[in-house]
Amino acid sequence: MHRAAPALLGFAAVRALGLLTLALWSAARDKSAYTLLTARWDSLWYTRVAELGYGYEVRLPNGDVHSNLAFFPLLPWLERLFAAITPLSYADAGFLVAALASLAAAWGIFAVADHVYGRRVGVCAVLLWAVLPVGVVQSMAYSESLFTALAAWSLYAVLTGRWVTAGTLALLAGLTRPVGLAVVAAVWAAGIASFVRDRSTARADRAHGSGRAPSPTGGPSAHGASVTRRALGMLLAPLGAAGYVLWVGHHTSRGPLGYLDVQAGWRNGFDGGYAFAGFVADKFTSFPSALAGLALIVGVGLVVWLYVVCVRQGQPLPLLVYAGVVLALALCASSYFGSKPRLLLPAFPLLLPLALALARLRPRRSAVVLALIAVASAIYGAFWLNGSGPP
Repeated sequence: MHRAAPALLGFAAVRALGLLTLALWSAARDKSAYTLLTARWDSLWYTRVAELGYGYEVRLPNGDVHSNLAFFPLLPWLERLFAAITPLSYADAGFLVAALASLAAAWGIFAVADHVYGRRVGVCAVLLWAVLPVGVVQSMAYSESLFTALAAWSLYAVLTGRWVTAGTLALLAGLTRPVGLAVVAAVWAAGIASFVRDRSTARADRAHGSGRAPSPTGGPSAHGASVTRRALGMLLAPLGAAGYVLWVGHHTSRGPLGYLDVQAGWRNGFDGGYAFAGFVADKFTSFPSALAGLALIVGVGLVVWLYVVCVRQGQPLPLLVYAGVVLALALCASSYFGSKPRLLLPAFPLLLPLALALARLRPRRSAVVLALIAVASAIYGAFWLNGSGPP
């Protein structure tokens, strides 16, 4: 905790600035900042699940059916728990969970970056995550902060050889958002790679007549984890997501893939990016919207470029797999296009190349850069939530 203190204090300061800016902006527009954070958009769906359970749906005039089965259960469970043991309402509990989870996520991001690149890069990575343009979502009663916390600590557990912990956290991440698949993929990729390295090392040892234990990392095999614990972690990882998806299929009497039908009611699906490409192309039908289309292309290009840099810099396999799956699911889903920046919020490994560059600057210069971005992010977040907001 002491080692991460500068990162956590900086994160708290950025979030405080964002919330203060939101409060002032909302007051000027005669709106409640707290309502925007806790009782709008998806946060309403989560509190309804916490209060009423599953089964609520809205039928739209065009025939679409918006069912609350689309929302994974861990956040509503926590809202219900906090509401049961405290005087808080479900909405208040969601805000508290988001606040605590955002700090846990910041700490997890620091732990991962510190483990791979060192303390200073860890601090810069956390601050960059805090000042993202959609960083205000970290303070909303949404599931992004909770998911990012579980994902970051699961990845850290993988990197440090704590396989059962990694699998358990991946299981919980799979109960939080559909993109929990990314955490599962990271755990499985790391586990398979570890087994392959162990086997290769064992063969090399036998070929050279060595009797020492196989060690793909130069120490005890898989950081001292036994084969049994590694396999157990891998087996645990997919149980959360698989369990909920199968339960939805049983609940809807639509079979194992019933969850896909639920998502289809929200016009969500995976089409390889075809719908998103069409959305961007439509922007070029007039001059004013063409600027927005150009900005979208630049934004997507920047995100893809960051991932390529992550690969070139040799990030550990679990981080590359995790970020790659999050990126693919966000960009190639036919969901609400305005939500894509929010869907990319958990992809924190993409920030590590920027954190490395920022860490090389003099501390005063990097502080100025981060302060300017933090102010811009706070203003944008207040403007965004008082406008269209995150769908």
